[in-house]
Amino acid sequence: MNKRSYVTILLIITGFSFLIYASSSGVTGATKMNGNGCDCHGSASSAVMVSINGPDALAPGAIGNYSVTITGGPLSKGGTNIAASAGILTPLTGEGLKKTGDELTHTTPKAPVNNTVTFQFTYTAPAEAGSVTLFANGNSVNGNGQNSQDQWNFAADKIITVSGSTGVKDNDQVVAKYILKQNYPNPFNPSTIISFRMAEAGFVTLKIFDVLGNEVGTLINEDRSPGEYTVPFSAAGLSSGIYYYQLKTKDFVETKKMILEK
Repeated sequence: MNKRSYVTILLIITGFSFLIYASSSGVTGATKMNGNGCDCHGSASSAVMVSINGPDALAPGAIGNYSVTITGGPLSKGGTNIAASAGILTPLTGEGLKKTGDELTHTTPKAPVNNTVTFQFTYTAPAEAGSVTLFANGNSVNGNGQNSQDQWNFAADKIITVSGSTGVKDNDQVVAKYILKQNYPNPFNPSTIISFRMAEAGFVTLKIFDVLGNEVGTLINEDRSPGEYTVPFSAAGLSSGIYYYQLKTKDFVETKKMILEK
């Protein structure tokens, strides 16, 4: 083999390896905001369902917890690209996301739990009131290295109203009663979101217990204003099983069950 042929083959192998690496470590610029989707995985397919989940309204500068879920298609693993028309996207530790420029993408394709791939992140609303949009796509791959057999789709745009009267953190909105919502997703691995509503200002605790009643974590232990809150919980250091989370104020106590599946 002459030197020129060797160099040509080396460049082809290097280029192919780069494409595989780039795909496996995520891409940006592939949402409806600024791209054509995951076209390296073929055409968009309605068999893949992608959704953006989280609050529909935030106060200016408030932080909300959001997730992208992927179902359908071959889904041996899944990946995503997330973008926002304004505001700040931030990956959560242990969720398999990284920030590249102003967008989020997966670090490596993520395996499903109960036939669903979930990526959780936070979004910080801009300081000005108005309307912003979150964009995302999701790919569903079969894991055999043949991109032509993979599938993908866009998520429906997530419209968020940024208003001075509504938020998820430290807001003064008066609500009718206390509510502790079921965590989402549930079952989960390793992270989930717990949401609750406070009717009055006061001291509140949000604690996690194992099935024997042993306290394994405290998420909130402080005074809070009336309003709605979302709190992320990571069980990365815990074993699979049933756990309980309890919200407690001077006027209200409620406990709910959640399931960690690793």
